[in-house]
Amino acid sequence: MEEKKIRRALVSVFHKDGLDEILRLLHEQGVELLSTGGTQAFIESLGIPCCKVEDVTGYPSILGGRVKTLHPKVFGGILGRRALAGDQEEMTKYDIPAIDLVIVDLYPFEQTVASGAEEQDIIEKIDIGGISLIRAAAKNFQDVVIVPSKAEYPLLADILKAQGAETNLEQRRMFACRAFGVSSHYDTAIHGWFAR
Repeated sequence: MEEKKIRRALVSVFHKDGLDEILRLLHEQGVELLSTGGTQAFIESLGIPCCKVEDVTGYPSILGGRVKTLHPKVFGGILGRRALAGDQEEMTKYDIPAIDLVIVDLYPFEQTVASGAEEQDIIEKIDIGGISLIRAAAKNFQDVVIVPSKAEYPLLADILKAQGAETNLEQRRMFACRAFGVSSHYDTAIHGWFAR
């Protein structure tokens, strides 16, 4: 079933609830964690070591947090095809670390609209980095696991408990399918707001 080991995970979430069990399971399995801002602080508050994304990219979070993960060292690590020698050579050449698991969720766009927020506040809840991470990881499901919302945490926890930090192709495809469902719903909500 083409099993793949999870060696490095990128974790960048808006909602932290329910994440601690996953983080502990990953840490116990020896998975290296990469993260940003508030998520990184949350991981470290659990006593789990975590590498800053900005230490990998060489860039801090910029433009008021609008750009954090949008960088070739992040997206190359997710989109690099492990079976293609050319991809592997470029990843080595440009010092791009492979990322095997992406745990991300999206800014609460619908909730912000429902709260009656001002237009500028709603605009700022249009996620760019998160949706891009979801699509990239789901596209490369041959090699990467994508967990696109906290609704998938129990599924991932069950796999980590049963198999350790390893997934098969069928599991990765299932997570990718769920991820495209999340991105489709999100974009439909944004389109609906603009078209109102």
